[in-house]
Amino acid sequence: MYPYRMSNVMIGYLNLATLLASLPIIGAGLWLARGSSSSSSTTCSSILQTPLLAVGFAALLVSLAGFVGACFHVAWALRLYLAAVALLVAFLLGLTAFGFAVTAGGGGAQVYGRPYREYRVTDYSAWLQKRMQDDRYWRPALACVVGSKACPKIQNWTPMDYLQHDLTPIQSGCCKPPTACQYSGGMPVGAQDEDCYRWNNAPDILCYRCDSCRAGVMEQVRQDWHKIFVLDVAVLAALVCICSCGCCAFRNARRSRSQYPYGVAMMGW
Repeated sequence: MYPYRMSNVMIGYLNLATLLASLPIIGAGLWLARGSSSSSSTTCSSILQTPLLAVGFAALLVSLAGFVGACFHVAWALRLYLAAVALLVAFLLGLTAFGFAVTAGGGGAQVYGRPYREYRVTDYSAWLQKRMQDDRYWRPALACVVGSKACPKIQNWTPMDYLQHDLTPIQSGCCKPPTACQYSGGMPVGAQDEDCYRWNNAPDILCYRCDSCRAGVMEQVRQDWHKIFVLDVAVLAALVCICSCGCCAFRNARRSRSQYPYGVAMMGW
C-alpha cells in the first residue's frame, strides 16, 4: 500500500463504522415514533423523534458519500461529503446547545420518607412549558400516558407500597394526587394545591388533568433528551475525527487522478 493512500483506507473504515452506528440511531427514532402512538409506550417523548431521525439519516447519507469517495477516489463525492459533515457538525452542535438550554432545571424534589420524587411545572424551561400547554402537543402526550398503562400498574398498591417502591415521573405526576394532599371521605380538606381538587379516583380521570401530570411528562422528556445528548456527543466526536481524515482523503483523491488517469483507484493494498 502506498503511504499516501493510508488516509483513504482509514476514512473508508471510519465511515463504514459510522454507517453501521447510524442504524441503531434511526432504529431508536423509529421506536420513539411508533411508541408515541402505541399502547406499550412508557416514554411518551414523541418530541424527540424528529431530531433523532434527522441525525440518524444524515449520518447514514454522509457516511455513504464519504465511503464512496474514499474507496473509489471520487472527488465530487468527497467534496459533497466534507460539506455535509460540516453542516452535520453545526447541526449537532446547535441541537446539543438547544437541548441543554430547554431541558435545564427539573429533576423534581424528593418526597420526605418516600423513594420517589414529585415534579412542578414551574421548574422547567419556558419552552417546554409552552409545548405542554399547547393542545397540539399535550393531547398526543396525554393519549400516550393513558395508553402506556403506567397507572394501572400501581392502581392496587397499598400505602405501604408507596413507602417502599419508586415511581416513574409519569406515575408520580399522573397516577396519584400530590403526597401533600389531605382528604376526608374522599374529598380534599381546606386550602390546598389545585391538583388536590383535580384528582379523581376514577381510572379514566385520576390526575390526568393535573399540572403535576404535565410536569411528569416534561421530566420524562428531559431524561430522554439527556440520553440522546450522550449519543449526539459520541456521533459529533466521530464526525470531527472523520472530517479531519476526509481532508487528507480529498487531497489523495485529487492526486490519484493525476497518477492513475486510466484506471479505477480502489481502496486497499
